[in-house]
Amino acid sequence: MHHTLVADARRLPLPDHSIDLVVTSPPYWRKRDYGVTGQLGQETTPAGYVAAILDCLTEWRRTLTPTGSVMLNVGDGYHQRTLAGIPGRIEAAAADQGWLLRNRIVWAKTRGNPDPAKDRLTPRYEYVLHLTPARYHYDLAGYAAEYGNGANPGDVWTIAPERGLSPHLAPFPVELARRAILLACPRSVCTDCGHVAQRVTEPSGQLDPGRPQARRAMQLAAEAGLTEAHLAAIRATGISDAGKAQRIQTGTGRNSAEVQRLAAEAKQVLGGYFREFTFGPRHTVGWTDCGHDASRRGRVLDPFSGTGTTGVAAAGLGRDYIGVDLDARCHAIAADRTPQPALAA
Repeated sequence: MHHTLVADARRLPLPDHSIDLVVTSPPYWRKRDYGVTGQLGQETTPAGYVAAILDCLTEWRRTLTPTGSVMLNVGDGYHQRTLAGIPGRIEAAAADQGWLLRNRIVWAKTRGNPDPAKDRLTPRYEYVLHLTPARYHYDLAGYAAEYGNGANPGDVWTIAPERGLSPHLAPFPVELARRAILLACPRSVCTDCGHVAQRVTEPSGQLDPGRPQARRAMQLAAEAGLTEAHLAAIRATGISDAGKAQRIQTGTGRNSAEVQRLAAEAKQVLGGYFREFTFGPRHTVGWTDCGHDASRRGRVLDPFSGTGTTGVAAAGLGRDYIGVDLDARCHAIAADRTPQPALAA
């Protein structure tokens, strides 16, 4: 399902609790005049702009499901020769309204627009603020498997800006929207009870073959015939019962004698490569199920949809999408970019 609507982001024609994730990049303060009556971004002061963003957040909170959240891409600007501090102002104002700031993600750009300034450095980053009213869906395991080889990849996203040829400049790349959706929009939601499908994972002894240390660790384990029980003992022992940790950490040595025996055997075989298996990647074995048959795809909203960047990302990940923009011209441009949704990932 892909819908586009002409409406104000502060007054959405959408039902309460119908959106799983908002992914958007509003017009930045005093950057461009789109020539549309009622547009956001032309306020006379930074405080006025932040107030308009807070009006948006209040309306978006109405539409969010109990596990919904907002990924807000916003940049800064200069006012009277000093940075206006727009992202920080939004963070503080949102906190005063009860929002939780779960992450301040840095979008590090590999390139930027030419800048004539001679007395300061050219900006090469923007923020993605992850805001949520309360608890929220988050698929870190799925994201980490794709972007971090099973480990938490961190809060810096290095992504090249996309070059757009349309009359409306795309504010962020598809890759940025894709990451946000993969992290925080569920693949399916039960329409009977509201259950959100959660990924079920198990530890794996299959390490990343792209890392020489991991390849060597797997080679040694195979040559010695280490079993799944050995690998499980390594994970149970971790680094807390090995090496220096035994001298400086409390709580070490509490595993069962059998676990300690198997871990010791593995340590003798692996030596310094022992730690490669301590936090090995996890693999997906299924999804939680409430037992009902009725379900819908996760639903993404972009209330400043522009050229439909978020819609392209949502379709590729098998999520439903609603795009809203005050400028009716944007929807015709977006329609040419947005494919039908794929199977949910």
